[in-house]
Amino acid sequence: MTFCHRFQRNITLHLICHLLLLVSLFTSRLLRAQSTPEAPSATVATQDDGELVTITAVQQEKAGDLYKLHGNVEIDFRDFKLQADEIVYDAKTGDVTATGHLVLDGGPHDEHLSATSGQYNIRTQQGEFHDVIGTAGIRFRGKNVQLTTDQPFVFSGVRVEKTGKSHYVVYDGKVTSCQLPDPKWTFNAGRVEIDLAGSSRIYNSTFRVRDIPVFYFPYASHTFGKLGRQTGFLIPSAGVSSRKGTILGESIYWAINRSMDATLGAEYYSSRGWAQHGEFRAKPSEASFINATYFGVLDRGFGPTKIDQGGEDMKISAAGEMPHGIRAVVSAEYLSSYLFRQAFTETFSQAVNSEVKSLGFLTKSYKGFFFNGVADRYQNFQSTNDGDVITIVRAPGIEINSVDHKIGSSPLYWSFNGTAQGMERSEPGFKTDGLVGRFDVQPRLSLPLFFRGWTLRPEVALRNTYYTKQLAPTRTLPAENDLNRRAIDASAELRPPTLGRIFQKPVFGRTLKHTIEPHFIYRIVNGVSQFKNVLRFDERDILSDTSEFEYGLTQRLFLKNPHSKPCESAPEKICDNGPHEFLSWEVAQRYYFDTDFGHAVVTGQRNVLTSTVDFTGIAFLTEPRNYSPVVSRLRVRATGSTDASWQLDYDTKKGQINASTVFVNYRHSDYFLGGSYAFLRTPGEVNVTTPVPSPIQFNQFRVMTGFGSPTRRGLNSAAALGFDANQNFLQYASFQNSYNWDCCGISVEYRRFALGSVRNENQFRFAFTLANIGTFGNLRRQERLF
Repeated sequence: MTFCHRFQRNITLHLICHLLLLVSLFTSRLLRAQSTPEAPSATVATQDDGELVTITAVQQEKAGDLYKLHGNVEIDFRDFKLQADEIVYDAKTGDVTATGHLVLDGGPHDEHLSATSGQYNIRTQQGEFHDVIGTAGIRFRGKNVQLTTDQPFVFSGVRVEKTGKSHYVVYDGKVTSCQLPDPKWTFNAGRVEIDLAGSSRIYNSTFRVRDIPVFYFPYASHTFGKLGRQTGFLIPSAGVSSRKGTILGESIYWAINRSMDATLGAEYYSSRGWAQHGEFRAKPSEASFINATYFGVLDRGFGPTKIDQGGEDMKISAAGEMPHGIRAVVSAEYLSSYLFRQAFTETFSQAVNSEVKSLGFLTKSYKGFFFNGVADRYQNFQSTNDGDVITIVRAPGIEINSVDHKIGSSPLYWSFNGTAQGMERSEPGFKTDGLVGRFDVQPRLSLPLFFRGWTLRPEVALRNTYYTKQLAPTRTLPAENDLNRRAIDASAELRPPTLGRIFQKPVFGRTLKHTIEPHFIYRIVNGVSQFKNVLRFDERDILSDTSEFEYGLTQRLFLKNPHSKPCESAPEKICDNGPHEFLSWEVAQRYYFDTDFGHAVVTGQRNVLTSTVDFTGIAFLTEPRNYSPVVSRLRVRATGSTDASWQLDYDTKKGQINASTVFVNYRHSDYFLGGSYAFLRTPGEVNVTTPVPSPIQFNQFRVMTGFGSPTRRGLNSAAALGFDANQNFLQYASFQNSYNWDCCGISVEYRRFALGSVRNENQFRFAFTLANIGTFGNLRRQERLF
C-alpha cells in the first residue's frame, strides 16, 4: 500500500502470507439477486449494435426498443452478466436502469458488484450504482469461490461510479480484503479511485481496526497486477531492544525498470545511532542476475567507555552467460570487522560465522574438459580484536580439469588437473612478501576392472607443484628461494560383491532387505620433500608422504510395500514401486604404515595433512601413530517427514570421542521438531619437551520446535534455542507466536543473544500483516522461525 506524503507501497512487499485465507470470503455476505425457481422464465436473444444480447426474465414487456423486465432478470452482453429484480433496457442506446438486488459480474478482472439500484450502459460499460459491495480478482461459481489474482480486492460505498472498462470511483466507502459486512480492518475514505488495470488511489482516508481509527493518510495507493511495481515509501518499521533501544525505520523502493529495482532505508537506534541498509536487484536476461546488499551502522558506542562496534557489510552475487558458452559468476563479501557482525547481525548463525568468502570465476566446458579463470579471497577472524584475522588471497589464475577419458580402445582412462596462480597470505606474526607463484599439474591414469561383481580400480598420478618462494626456517617470513615439490600418488580400490538378503517375514507390514558393502583402499604417496618449507594456502599444500590402508563396511536396510503398484498402473497417484532406503550405516578406519608421514608430523602440535583431512574432516594428529579414529556415519530416513543422522569419530588410541554430531528433523501435519547436537574435541596432547594447552572441547545443542505455518489460520507458535553445555550457558533463544485471521495476522517474537561481552541483548519484535497490503513492524519474513 502506498501512503503519501510519506508512505508508498509496491507489489514486492511482504504480503503473500494470508492470501489463501480469502477462499471463504464474501459468498455469505454479498447481496445476490433473488431467484424464484417456481416462476418460469423466458429468454430472448436480440442484437445491440451488432452484438448479441441475451435477456432472461419471468415477465417481459416490449415497446419499440424499450424492454421492461420483471422477476429474475438477467442480461448477458459481451463478458458481463447483469442481474436484478426489475430492469428497464433500451436496446437503441444500451442504457439499463435496474432496481432490487442488482448484481454485475464479469470483465477481465472478475469484477463483482452488488447494489440496491443503478444505471448502466452495456456498450460504454459506464454507470452509477447505489449501496454497493464490490470485489475484484474473485470468481464466483455458485457457492464456490476462486481467487484469480494474488491481489483480491473488496470495497463498499454509498455511491459508486463505473467510468470505464475497469475504472471505478467510490464515494463515502471502505476498502479492505476482509470478510464483509464486519471487516477487521478498513480504509475509510470519502473518495476512492480504482483502476483494476493499474492501481487504486485513496484520498483522505483513515485506517481502522475494528472500526477504531488508528492512522490518518491524506493519500494512499494500492497496485494491482503482477507487473505493477511502483516507486515509493514502504511501510515504516518499529521495535525495541535492550541494546539498541527504540528502533524506528523507513525505506524507499525504486522501480528502476522492468528488470531492475532497488531499496534504500535507514533505522534509528535510540541507544546506539543510525543503521543504513540497501538492496539492488537486476535480471538483465533470463540466464543472468545481479544482487547486491549493504548494511552498516554508525555507532555512538557501547558501555561506559563507549566502545564503537559499528561497521559495514557488503555482499554481491552475480552470474551471466557470455559469448562462446562461457559462464561468469561472482560471489563477494566485504566485512569491516567481526566485532560489527557479532554486535548487529540479526540471525545467530550469521553472528557466530567467522568466515568471509569472495569468489569470482569464468568457466568453459568442452568435451569433458573444464577451463576456469579463478580469483578469490578468504578471511577467517580468530577473535573480535582488530587485526586478528587470517587472510588468503588467490590472484586471478587458471585451472584446467577433466573427467576420465578412455585411451583409444584400451581399458585405460586418463584425467588431468592443473592450476597456475599467485597466492598471498597474512595473519598475526606472518605475511608473505607479495604474491607467491604456484604452478600445480597432476595427470592421472586408472584401470577399472570388473569380474563377477568384484571391482578393482588401480590408479597412479604424477604430481608436480612449483612455488616461487618457500617458508624460511624462522617461519616468520617466506624465503627468497623457490621450491619444487614432486610426488607420485598411487592407489588401488577393491570392492567385493554386495551381500544381500530379503527377509520373507514382513516388518511393520514392509518387506525388509539387508545389504553389506565392504571396501578396501590402499594408497601410497612418495617423493614429497621439504614438507615443512611449503607455504600453506589451501588443500593443495598439505600433501605429504603416506602409506596407508583403509577398510570399511557399509550396511543398508531397504523397506518395500508388498502391495505397492507400479507408476504406470496408477499415473494419477503418487506411486510406490520401489524399495525405500530406511537406514544406512558406514564404519571405516585407516591404518598408517608410515607413522610420521615422511617426517611431516611434528609431535605436540596439531598437524593437518591430506591423509587425515579427507577421511575425518578434523585434525587428530599430534604425534606419530598407526591407526586413525574409527569413523561412523549413520542415517535414518523413516518417512518423508522424518530424517536423522549421527556422525561419530572415535579415537581407539586415546580411548575418547573426537567428534559427534547428531541431526534430527521431524514433521507431522502442522507440528515440527528439529534439533542438533555437536561435540568436538580439538587435539592438544601435552608433550614433555613441547608442552601445549589442554584440548578444547565444544559441546553445544540446538533445538527448534513448534506448530503452524505462515498461512495457517488461528494460533501458530515456535521456539528455538542454542545451549553451550561446557559453559552451562544459553547462547541464543527465540520465541515466536502469531495469530492469523481471514485477512490479517499479528506476530510477536522475543529474541535473546548472549555472545559474551560483545553482545547481551534482548529483542522484542512484532509484525502486523494486512492481506494484499503489506506488513508493519520489524519482524522480517526471512528471519522468522516459520
